[in-house]
Amino acid sequence: MSTQTIPAKAPARLLQERNIWLATNRPDGRPHLTPIWFIWQEDKIFICMKPDSVKARNLAANNAVALSLEDGSDVVICEGTAEYVAPPWSPALMAAFKAKYNWQIDEDKDYGHVMAITPQKWLSWGPA
Repeated sequence: MSTQTIPAKAPARLLQERNIWLATNRPDGRPHLTPIWFIWQEDKIFICMKPDSVKARNLAANNAVALSLEDGSDVVICEGTAEYVAPPWSPALMAAFKAKYNWQIDEDKDYGHVMAITPQKWLSWGPA
């Protein structure tokens, strides 16, 4: 199923699952795929990365992304656009990363490049 509306099963999974696969596009068109920690908040997916990472460079050139939860039998895929979120970050976002990963993003000087992904399209199949 493909829709602009989030599938009913997705919000609970986005809150519970620890990793999501992020696909970005290299300047030469080749895809770059990597697992990453994330937070689902305010109908957006927030991710953090090193500012000089391949994914950060890719997103600076082309902000289109695809994300997929890890379960290949109960699929949730999101296509969207990424936007840089400059500090200071909201207390709610920092608390969510702390609660989920025991990680204080405002104290991490390496992975302080925060991106907010706005979903544009959802794909889902498998168990309801």
